[in-house]
Amino acid sequence: MQVYLNNDSEATRVWNQDPGQAALVHAAACVSTVSLLLSLEQHDVSQTLLKATLDSVVEECVSFVGVDINICSEILLRHIAGLNANRAKNIIEWREKNGPFISREQLKEVKGLGPKSFQQCAGFIRFNQEYIRTFCSNQQTKLAAEGHALMAKADVQVTSEKQGKKKRNPAANIVVWPNPLDQTCIHPESYDIAKRFLTFIGGNPNDIGKPDMQQKVNAVIQKEGIEGAAKTLNTTVHTLQIIIDGLTQPEGFDFRTDFEKPDFKRSIVCLEDLSIGTVLTGKVENATLFGVFVDIGVGRSGLIPIRNITETKLSKAKKRRSLGLGPGERVEVKVLNIDIPRSRITLDLLRVL
Repeated sequence: MQVYLNNDSEATRVWNQDPGQAALVHAAACVSTVSLLLSLEQHDVSQTLLKATLDSVVEECVSFVGVDINICSEILLRHIAGLNANRAKNIIEWREKNGPFISREQLKEVKGLGPKSFQQCAGFIRFNQEYIRTFCSNQQTKLAAEGHALMAKADVQVTSEKQGKKKRNPAANIVVWPNPLDQTCIHPESYDIAKRFLTFIGGNPNDIGKPDMQQKVNAVIQKEGIEGAAKTLNTTVHTLQIIIDGLTQPEGFDFRTDFEKPDFKRSIVCLEDLSIGTVLTGKVENATLFGVFVDIGVGRSGLIPIRNITETKLSKAKKRRSLGLGPGERVEVKVLNIDIPRSRITLDLLRVL
């Protein structure tokens, strides 16, 4: 059985930009699983299994995409491997008290997050490197200014022990600088191997994701082969391949960049934004004997009447179908009529994408 959410258009819009957040939209909408479906079969669905399935989708998205530890919500943190509600709450509290996380290693300072939890969650944590570098630079400038101020007051603050006072020796504040490996998909457990590989190829950690790093990696792999390099480093080919990917992928790499772009226009989000003649792209949700319903991102599906689905607009393969179009297919449509009081939209099929 296929599950549809009432706010599926908005969730799909977010999904194209951030699958993790989109799956969360689906799960958060699940106040009552009975309200999720559009037909009577909803009463036959196991609510426990449905919730478990939705949670599984969120966890899968988080595992593939990762989360920015400095901006993600507490609810999303709960779905990272190794974390639960209490640990997620503690991470948020640490962030509010100490400022942004600079490195994965700082996760060990969070209350309740032990070695095992760190091992499980660290690989899914991401950082906005540009923001982190700016933050650290500002902190260094601030501490330097404070240091000069303290030095100016040194003669006043330091007195002899004979006067019954202790010498005041302010502890120097240390700026935590980011670890270049933290911007990669490499797990902290493999950092030692990654560092040895960098030495092996003569690479600089600060060149991660740059063309120079790609050239050095390619040169060594062409000469030694990935199996030979793995043997030299006393690791597996699989681990070395992950390290190579992490070192050569550009900063901020996101595998979703190759995905299909959003179907919906950002300027059109509700029925009132539509006008007759507007051309949109959408996805077929359901096919009936009188036409097909298309999600165009306005919270209400539009109908392409069967009379508007002509053979000239279909490919040879689709012409053999009784209706020509099926759920999941992307189409380009034009708005023919809008009935706002009854929330009805009539569409014309322009072409199948």
